[in-house]
Amino acid sequence: MAEIVAETHETVQPARRDFIIQAAQAFIGVGSKMAFWPFVDQMNPNQATSAREVKDVDLRPIRPGQTISVQWRGTPILIRNRPPEEVRIARRTLASELPDRFARNEALPPSAPADDANRTKEGYGNWLVVVGACTHMGCLLGPQQAHATVTTAEGWLCPCHAARFDLSGRVLSGPARTNLAVPLYQFLTPSRIRIG
Repeated sequence: MAEIVAETHETVQPARRDFIIQAAQAFIGVGSKMAFWPFVDQMNPNQATSAREVKDVDLRPIRPGQTISVQWRGTPILIRNRPPEEVRIARRTLASELPDRFARNEALPPSAPADDANRTKEGYGNWLVVVGACTHMGCLLGPQQAHATVTTAEGWLCPCHAARFDLSGRVLSGPARTNLAVPLYQFLTPSRIRIG
């Protein structure tokens, strides 16, 4: 006798409970990624500031004894063409006589002394490039010309709190305790610099 084998085509349907579990797991996975994203995204650089903003400055219009101010990254930068007498006076000042004995030059190690040569570029000692905001409260600095002669070595004055800085941007007196910072810059040509 021939046996009749009945084929049963049972398709296993996932139970409703299995579907709910899978949907809940997917929801939790997507939800946690969405909740975690703001923490990861905030570590990215600020979109309002480019990673390396540079500013090129033509030095030809700046006469000896004249200072100009340019904006770089929203910060005033003072560029002074120092005549030979100002350079000599700035070079005579010893770092050991200053309230802040460090150069504060971004191109040098933090422990570099505040000698005038450490605050300018070699071969370009007449050009001084410093941040033009007082290191006490960030006030904009004004020239010291009305109160000083070239023999006093004073270059800038904070009009708000009377902090005084010399012809090399080093603090002399007043509430400011640190020298003006020297930003990163380089000479592209003898008459053009790039800040940043």
